[in-house]
Amino acid sequence: MKPPSLTIGIEEEYQIIDPVTGELKSYITQILEDGKLMLREQIKAEMHQSMVEVGTEICKTPAEARAELVKLRRGITELAGKHGLKIAAAGTHPFSKWEQQEITPFERYLGVKQDMGDLAQQLLIFGTHVHIGIEDRDFLIDAMNVARYFVPHILCLSTSSPFWAGRNTGLKSYRSIVFRHFPRSGIPPLFKDWAEYEDMIDIMVRTRCIPDGTKIWYDVRPNWRYPTLEFRVCDVSTKIDECICMAALFQAIIAKLWKLRRDNLTFRVYPTELIEENKWRAVRYGLDGKLLDLGKEAEVPARELIHEMIDWFLRDVIDELGTRKEIEYAYKILEGGTSADRQLKVFNQNGESAKAVVDHLIAETQEGV
Repeated sequence: MKPPSLTIGIEEEYQIIDPVTGELKSYITQILEDGKLMLREQIKAEMHQSMVEVGTEICKTPAEARAELVKLRRGITELAGKHGLKIAAAGTHPFSKWEQQEITPFERYLGVKQDMGDLAQQLLIFGTHVHIGIEDRDFLIDAMNVARYFVPHILCLSTSSPFWAGRNTGLKSYRSIVFRHFPRSGIPPLFKDWAEYEDMIDIMVRTRCIPDGTKIWYDVRPNWRYPTLEFRVCDVSTKIDECICMAALFQAIIAKLWKLRRDNLTFRVYPTELIEENKWRAVRYGLDGKLLDLGKEAEVPARELIHEMIDWFLRDVIDELGTRKEIEYAYKILEGGTSADRQLKVFNQNGESAKAVVDHLIAETQEGV
């Protein structure tokens, strides 16, 4: 069996902001008109008109993906700037209300609104999706079964949504809570092989639950259109270096799982319910909480378990991939906190001003761009 290509593709969802009020601005249709000339198919509308999505080309390395993201963030910033607007990257907006947002009038999104009702309107959340190239479909399912265990670890590193509708929620990733209301979301169940997964999709399509496999919204899923395993758990990263760190970690996890399979070894597959418990801890406390070390059946500080993932589990493949620089950025996050932690600090230092948080997000989104 041929090894996976381990290519990287990244999609990011950004907030379109009126810098005077700090509010979200429904403006995607105007930005798209200009954007199709500059960024072509790499810019897309999303459910709400105050959101814009970008996608990198297929990249071989995290360094290539970083260059792509710099180009895309710069392009989107320039497009928004022509209309006196700004771009910010965070999993939720600190205070704009979901009830007041306009749905993008495309057939796809109007269909979701019709199917999901207020759940679609409420989906005012912004994520990062990382695709890792895996051409063998049975290995893709094996990799998904095992990689689920590490999803809470990476979520801890990527939290950027402590606020919702003007409230400090007490959670580090409120985006995860909002998305959990959707069906077919969260940690995926275990599948025996690709055939079993395909059978499930086939039954759902025949019984008109879904039109196709793109309406499966697991935290990690086989992409229905491309030969990739798509990691969807992360809040959008405020800083580019954070996003590239997550992408490098996902690539390294798949590389390690392939290496184990090649050598007739495996990593234990754990029950979905226990992984969901870890995900809840990541959502609630981020890096400041404890995760379950399911091998030891013990609570361990999240920072300690993430260190172990990098220093022990991924150690050998990091140098083989040449991604030590990108992955070791995780140590900076472990030391200084995530975007959610920084947002809360700004909020508290500025008399609980949500507008100060928005200004902070706009500035950080531009770092390195």
